[in-house]
Amino acid sequence: MRQATELEEMNSRPRLYGLMAEFEEPTALVQAARRAHDEGYRRIDAYSPFPIEELTDAIGFHHTKLPLIVLIGGVVGCIGGFALCYWVSTSVYPLNIGGRPLNSWPAFIPVTFECTILLAALAAVFGMLALNGLPEPYHPVFNVPSFEQASRNKFFLCIEAVDPKFEEAKTREFLTELGAREVSDVEF
Repeated sequence: MRQATELEEMNSRPRLYGLMAEFEEPTALVQAARRAHDEGYRRIDAYSPFPIEELTDAIGFHHTKLPLIVLIGGVVGCIGGFALCYWVSTSVYPLNIGGRPLNSWPAFIPVTFECTILLAALAAVFGMLALNGLPEPYHPVFNVPSFEQASRNKFFLCIEAVDPKFEEAKTREFLTELGAREVSDVEF
């Protein structure tokens, strides 16, 4: 009985997703992100109303696997398009017109090209969606009341609670030392 009550109490409390610091200037956000990354935090994300080129390096953004996914999609499309043309021309519907060979590869080029582009484009779209974790209609950062300013004039740095170095009190103190205007809890 006591364990059930403790379990209900744990489930009723909001779980912590991380801590979010609010900054007034983009340079302050970049400096804070760089310092957080230098201190060993790896599960960090930054939000700003416009792209900041230095920010991707500051948070340690890794290179994406999307180009490889697109290349694989293009190669599969190329091989598939050529194989389809070859199979149809030599096996399913062979037409010997004017003594030409059945596997006349120059005639296969348009279909091969179009299949390459089609599968590469589909791989790009679905690969991007999968790597970004989309569709994601809800994200915990929307629970922070001041986050609505992220699309207007405020800059935010979020350190996730799953980060190995994350300790709530120390991380809150660290974000405050970085010059954050406000440090908020991000709850699920």
